[in-house]
Amino acid sequence: MCLCLALLCACAVAPRQPLLVEQGPGGDLAARVAATAADDPAALTRAIEHSLAYVRTRPADSKPFGTDGPACTWGELGDSLEHMRLLVPRLAEDPELLTREFRWLEVRPKPLMTGYYEPWMDGSLEPDPRFPVPIYGLPADLRSADLGRFHPRWKGQRLTYRLDEKGIAPYHSREEIDVQGALAQTETPIAWTRDFVDVFFLQVQGSGRLNLPDGSVRHVLYAGKNGHEYVSLGKVMIERGLVPAEEMSMQRIRAYLREHPHEVRELLNTNPSYVFFRLAQDGPLGAMGRTLTPMVSMATDSAFLPLGTILAVDAALPDAGGTETRTAFLGLAQDRGGAIKGSRLDLFCGAGQRAEFLAGHLQAESRVYLLLKK
Repeated sequence: MCLCLALLCACAVAPRQPLLVEQGPGGDLAARVAATAADDPAALTRAIEHSLAYVRTRPADSKPFGTDGPACTWGELGDSLEHMRLLVPRLAEDPELLTREFRWLEVRPKPLMTGYYEPWMDGSLEPDPRFPVPIYGLPADLRSADLGRFHPRWKGQRLTYRLDEKGIAPYHSREEIDVQGALAQTETPIAWTRDFVDVFFLQVQGSGRLNLPDGSVRHVLYAGKNGHEYVSLGKVMIERGLVPAEEMSMQRIRAYLREHPHEVRELLNTNPSYVFFRLAQDGPLGAMGRTLTPMVSMATDSAFLPLGTILAVDAALPDAGGTETRTAFLGLAQDRGGAIKGSRLDLFCGAGQRAEFLAGHLQAESRVYLLLKK
């Protein structure tokens, strides 16, 4: 489950009518993609196998793409993944395999690519005075209903709610949970950490890692949310004149909150949406239910680029010194995200400082091609 910089800052507008246009990659793009794939063929092969395992669970004769997409079945998409898996070890010696063996369908308009990552934080699975801030699991009184069962106009919509003495009520907001203690008497947190800002960013990213006092690590994975509308903290801060739009990034938000601690609770509460988590030994997991691979796994709009698709990507990645590095690589659609609509893409950047930097600064127009076996 991905929640990206675009959700945090609400800076991007998704194109409404993306297209796939068949044509060659042009220039040396195929060779650069092949060279990157050859850097760590084992990791890329494992990632392809994750996608293949998911695609093979789909009805082989049904079509994963919409009416404007390529005439391709789930079975054929699986064949593309299987063929790519076999070719990866050979790309270093024969990079032209990608153009000889695959159709290249360019995504238009050029997608905006953002990034997300897996934050690390210190914490405990038991109450500990060093870690006063709770991380909550899915509450027992949270309910959800498929509204499409009640009327066709609500198809695809869900209502998240709780029951009180008056009947159905909206579930508790961020302020009610974190400030008023709405869950303190009824729910035992799954873990505790140091800071409300860390939990907020954990919720934005959708998953993370918890470093425990004994040196072990547990993954904290998305379990659900309270159903309130997401309000972008970045957008709020821009509108209030707290951070200039041209300086907006995840790191800039963190810096402002660190420098103005008396404003933290009020600013965080402007976003009533709240995410609940579960603990796991492995992760992070994408929408396929399988482990994501850094700098390969991508969140896409499944209505346009379904889970399992193979993407060749050419984009400029930001560097800490204010420069950019042009990068070409094979990406795999393995996740979804609330802000990922149309031709938008969100790259899973991994964990650690470099991943946090990329996820906080990556907003790049990219050239992207869907690859299908000829």
